[in-house]
Amino acid sequence: TRARRHARGDATVTTPRASRTTTTRDDAKARRGRAERGMPTRILCVAEKPSLASAIARILARGGDGGDCGVVARRGLATEVHEFATAREGSWAFASGTRDGRAEWRVTSTTGHVASVEFSARYQAWEGCEPGELFAADVVKRADGRMVGHLEREARGCDYLVLFLDCDREGENICFEVMEACAGGLKTGATEPGAPSARILRAKFSAVTRESIERAMRTLGEPNRNEALAVDARQELDLKMGVAFTRFQTQYFLNKYDRLDARVVSYGPCQTPTLGFAVQRHLEIIRHVPEPYWALDASFDDAATGDTIAPAWRRTRLFDEETTRAFLQLVNDANEFRVTSIEVNAEKRGRPSGLNTVEMLKAASAGLGMGAHRAMQVAERLYMAGHISYPRTESTAYPRGFELKQTLTIQKSHPTWGAFVSRLLDEGSMTSPKRGVDAGDHPPITPMRASTEDQVGGGEAWRLYDFISRHFIASVSPDCEYETQTATLDAGGEEFTLQGKRVIEHGWTEIMPHRMIEDSSLPVCVVQGARIPLKSVRLRSESTSPPEYLTESELIGLMEKNGIGTDASIPTHINNIQVRKYVDVAKGRRIVPSQLGITLVQGYHAIDSELVLPTVRRHVERQLDLVAKGQAPYEGVVAHILAQMFDKFNYFTTNIAAMDALFEASFSHTTTESTPYSKCGRCSRYLKLVGATGRIQRLYCPTEEVVYELPIGGVFKQHNGRTCAICGFELLIVSQKGTGRAYPLCPFCFNHPPFEGAPRIKALLRGSPHPREHPVADDVSVSTCPECAASNRPGVLMLDPAATSPGKLYCSSAACDVLVQLPPSVKRSAVSHDAECAACEAKCLDLEMFNGDKATVCLRCEDELSKSVRVVRVKPPSSGRGGRGRGGRGGRGRDDERRRE
Repeated sequence: TRARRHARGDATVTTPRASRTTTTRDDAKARRGRAERGMPTRILCVAEKPSLASAIARILARGGDGGDCGVVARRGLATEVHEFATAREGSWAFASGTRDGRAEWRVTSTTGHVASVEFSARYQAWEGCEPGELFAADVVKRADGRMVGHLEREARGCDYLVLFLDCDREGENICFEVMEACAGGLKTGATEPGAPSARILRAKFSAVTRESIERAMRTLGEPNRNEALAVDARQELDLKMGVAFTRFQTQYFLNKYDRLDARVVSYGPCQTPTLGFAVQRHLEIIRHVPEPYWALDASFDDAATGDTIAPAWRRTRLFDEETTRAFLQLVNDANEFRVTSIEVNAEKRGRPSGLNTVEMLKAASAGLGMGAHRAMQVAERLYMAGHISYPRTESTAYPRGFELKQTLTIQKSHPTWGAFVSRLLDEGSMTSPKRGVDAGDHPPITPMRASTEDQVGGGEAWRLYDFISRHFIASVSPDCEYETQTATLDAGGEEFTLQGKRVIEHGWTEIMPHRMIEDSSLPVCVVQGARIPLKSVRLRSESTSPPEYLTESELIGLMEKNGIGTDASIPTHINNIQVRKYVDVAKGRRIVPSQLGITLVQGYHAIDSELVLPTVRRHVERQLDLVAKGQAPYEGVVAHILAQMFDKFNYFTTNIAAMDALFEASFSHTTTESTPYSKCGRCSRYLKLVGATGRIQRLYCPTEEVVYELPIGGVFKQHNGRTCAICGFELLIVSQKGTGRAYPLCPFCFNHPPFEGAPRIKALLRGSPHPREHPVADDVSVSTCPECAASNRPGVLMLDPAATSPGKLYCSSAACDVLVQLPPSVKRSAVSHDAECAACEAKCLDLEMFNGDKATVCLRCEDELSKSVRVVRVKPPSSGRGGRGRGGRGGRGRDDERRRE
């Protein structure tokens, strides 16, 4: 039911997926007909970009025999067309169309995709349907009418179509778009791929050089339908998932909060997990609690140079000050270092593997001063100009048969590194590359010319070209060899180390000087058995530091590791979260999430963490890989994934209130007027009480962008700075209006119960918000409620943490109204943490009387106390009576009052 359609103008047509029916006999007959009439074969070549078309035309015009035919450029309907004629078409490995081998060529290009994926007209308007309907909506490929007209016009009368689109999945998809556009113009029998006599041919090339283009012409094949379908599947899935969530979120939140500065609250299957990585690092930073540690700094003087040398303490650091001071005293008493050993080891710093797209982007962001998105643009320009090979590849291993020596020889003439390359070749130092990963797409990125700074245009282009060239040369250079000398020095039984390095062979680091190792010999006085006077030793006190924000390079690495995006799309996803103001790029290209970005991610976590974690996208990419390999059907994969995401969408919309509470706390003016209330146990900063005058109240952490629900209808106050033993959050005291019941409350554990049997969040609580197993409840729990025990309920008597004299105990069960009042003579009461009744195993109470007496007694077993307490019932607040318990003032309800047995 999810038919995928191509559209040209206002018409929509289905994507051609049937195999070709043209026979070898038909093909041969057509060629013989042209030969008999003496007409040249007409060939149309289509590239993906105008600059590529121009370069390919110049290369093809030279002919297989090295001849040079003139190229005439004219303006087409959409892009330029380059025309020329050749006399020896047979050299290009597909059959000559005439007796004398004449051919007429047209080389033109698209400007990327010919068609874009859209919803059909019914679903275009946001108000035209519910967002959830988009999961089952029809999609079409809406073609660029001008480009389609251009391709159809240029294809008229042509016998062959040669596809020079980029050699990746997107390129394969564009191949089929071009084929569809040319179908009306090509000669009969030339429009359906799949048969042995195919007139639609696919050229696979990895660089815009004569060698690569001629090799592609000698090895022409067919476009890969499975890879094209994998792109179709990704486009449909991303469109439906992204637009459905984005429309729902935007319609829900638009104009609802005056401080929300966003026209669209977008969701993207790759964009959102990318943002999630940045927010996760932000949370790690703000949740970091500095921990003090201590270290020893000792030093001695090098008599030969006069320098002060500070060896490293082998223990590095300790988190106990007293122990560290003890070691300090031992070292100080020794007053000298004794060299106990010197170890010499041979080491190697291995040459790099071939350069793939992700490593290029990481290097550009970390060391070349350009973002990933910009680096990809620069790399594509270098590729189209013929300076480098195809820049979108996942491979780090050079394929078998790759002409490494020939590629390296080209660089001998370069004015900057030509001498190094000549030495490699002349001395036989060229080394086989390290074994990397061959993804089967393209070879690693390599330089194709010995281009100078002026030739590539200087600036960013030169910096990137310089890096790519040096990286390639390094990958076939010898390893860097060096030796390490590690001296162990003893002072009072404590070991210190000192390390020196001596370079034996710089190897590949000579061409990449930023990776070069410098010589650093041990001091002359450091020899086996030597005793060296101690100059100083001191105790250094520091604290642990939080991690820094992710660099763009680190973010790219996380995306690659978790399967978020492709080597070509990763820069786009990072650029999207910047453009939409979900993150800012700080100094050093560090990714800092904005308040909106943090709120979105935390909102997804509050409903369904899988919407922001990389697990879902990783699963989708694996399914798409199966489609690309022909191991899974396109329709089945799309239907399966859409069904899963539709279920997630329904769950998300049903529980949108969780995200709404966070948006309200983050972007409502009432929140800015809130005052700090209690401390967050995760970031150690103050939470704000939102809705303090209303019935529904929440605690909001503006640092982490998290909202914590509180029991509806409760009255809250702080618990004198006490904290939860489980999560570290400051405790509150919650009481219900009209009942007087009061219990301790941990905001975090109430929202994320660590024990079974906890009340539902948002419930109108009458009992304890935590079960007795929770330390917060256990601290005020005394004994089993006698009435609940008789009714087989799990009620426990809990001491009111906020009660003044005399103390009160309430049952923890919401179904029980028992209230125990201590005698009026009790000034203060607390649950003993040390004493337990030997008879009934109940906790004892520590009591302080008004007359100054103190006692630790059992509420159940102490006769004098049990005779003086009063057990009454608490009237439910629903009666609107103000909450006084029966049997209260004036002795009303005496029939319900009873002595404790």
